[in-house]
Amino acid sequence: MILLALDTSTSQTGLALYGDDQVLGELSWHSHYRQTVELAPAIDGLLQRLNLKAEAIDAIGVAIGPGSFTSLRVGLALAKGLAMARHIPLVGIPTLDILAAGIPVVDMPLAAVLQAGRGRLAVGWYHAISGSWHPDGPATTATAEELVNQVKSPTLVCGEMKPEERQKLARKYRNVTIPSPANCVRRPGILAELAWNRWKAGEIDLGAPLAPIYLHTKGVPQA
Repeated sequence: MILLALDTSTSQTGLALYGDDQVLGELSWHSHYRQTVELAPAIDGLLQRLNLKAEAIDAIGVAIGPGSFTSLRVGLALAKGLAMARHIPLVGIPTLDILAAGIPVVDMPLAAVLQAGRGRLAVGWYHAISGSWHPDGPATTATAEELVNQVKSPTLVCGEMKPEERQKLARKYRNVTIPSPANCVRRPGILAELAWNRWKAGEIDLGAPLAPIYLHTKGVPQA
């Protein structure tokens, strides 16, 4: 049994193939919002590297946002198309949950962030329960300055940040801990594992109704 995972939430794009309770292969790159032309060839290339054919895919996992309006539509449309054409299960995973799942659990709150466009970040707050991260309500948007002001106690902040945003948050060094940029990248293998576990638990989504998570901010157009 093999699951294909797709993440096009932002320009940071990822693919993974998962089977036998392990990541078989994964690919991550900055597409600069060219997913429409890059995604299908990248899937074919990853399958070829593993000596697999498209017919081997038994389920699809897809990141459903928040993220870029255009990028999310590209990934979700392809995931739905593959699932419907091949009559295989589809599992949607919130993008910030992917970030959180890749961070070791510590005894402090976690803010998972990614680019929301026009100088704002999508922010999801998490707390640790029984060795895993659990969300504290729906995601919101904030500038780096607003996020700094929201941090009142020691907090781990991870995710997709520009250098200047990392610098602003790092100034609050007594309360903010930021992993290195390499440890803040969304791994498609994490998405694949989350989707695999949901699929095996029978928690699948109906293709047509599955919709991306958009964070609409008044006066801020979607990217």
